Amino acid sequence: MKKYYLGVDIGSLTVKVVLINEDLEIIGYKKTKGGYSSRAIALSLQDQLLSESGLNPEDVRTVATGYGRVTFPADREVSEITCQAKGISHLFPAVRTVIDIGGQDSKVIKLFVNGKVADFTMNDKCAAGTGRFLEVMASALEVEWQEIGGLVSLSQSPTKISSFCTVFAESEIISQVSAGESKPNILAGVCDSVASRVASMTRRTGLEPDIAFTGGVAHNAGVIEALSKQLGFPLFIPQEPVITAALGAALLAKELKA
Repeated sequence: MKKYYLGVDIGSLTVKVVLINEDLEIIGYKKTKGGYSSRAIALSLQDQLLSESGLNPEDVRTVATGYGRVTFPADREVSEITCQAKGISHLFPAVRTVIDIGGQDSKVIKLFVNGKVADFTMNDKCAAGTGRFLEVMASALEVEWQEIGGLVSLSQSPTKISSFCTVFAESEIISQVSAGESKPNILAGVCDSVASRVASMTRRTGLEPDIAFTGGVAHNAGVIEALSKQLGFPLFIPQEPVITAALGAALLAKELKA
C-alpha cells in the first residue's frame, strides 16, 4: 500500500494543504482564505482533500507550517522558511534565491547548492512590499486586486511613488488621481514601488540566480515584470505559486521517521 504525506500551510491570509504520495507526486491540493479560526479551516481542507483521495487522517503523516502551524495537530511543525526552500528546490533544483511575497510579509531566501537555507531576510513589520500594500492602493483607485496586472500593461509612463509607508503612499496616489494621472500609470508606479522594496531586500540577502518568485503576488504580472527588470534576471514561477511552502511541508513529512 502506498504511503501519503500532507503539508499544511496556515498563512496570515490563506490556508493551503497539499497531499503527495511516496513517489513525490502531488495527488491534490486545496487553498482558501483564512479567518478567525484558521485551524478549523485547515482541518476542513484536510478532510476534504483526504476524503476525495479515499484516505483518513491516520493514513497520512503531516507537517504544518506558516503563522498558525502550532495550532494544527500535525506530526511536526516546521518554519515556513525551511518549507519554502524545500518546495522550491523540488520544483526548481537550480534555484539559489527565493522571493516570496505574501499578503502580510515578504521574504528572500538564499539557498545552498543542496537546497538548504543559507540565509534569509524577512519584512513582517511593515506592509510595504507585500500583497496588503497592493490591496490598499488598488482599493484607493477603486480597482479589483486581480485587475492590476492588466491595467499595468496599458501604462505609458509609470508614476513615482516616493514613500514606502502604506498610509503616505495612499495619500500620494490620491494626489496623483486629483492631478489627472491615469490608473494604469499609477498602478505601474505602485508595482515598481513593491519591486524596488523587494529588490533591495534581495540584494542585501545576496542575489544569486536562478531566482524563483512565490506567494500570492506572484500572480501579478505587473510586479513580475517590474521585479524581473529591477533584478536583471528572469523569474521562475511555479504553476501555483501559493502552495510551495505547503508542498515543502509535505516533502518534509516524507522524511520524518516513522
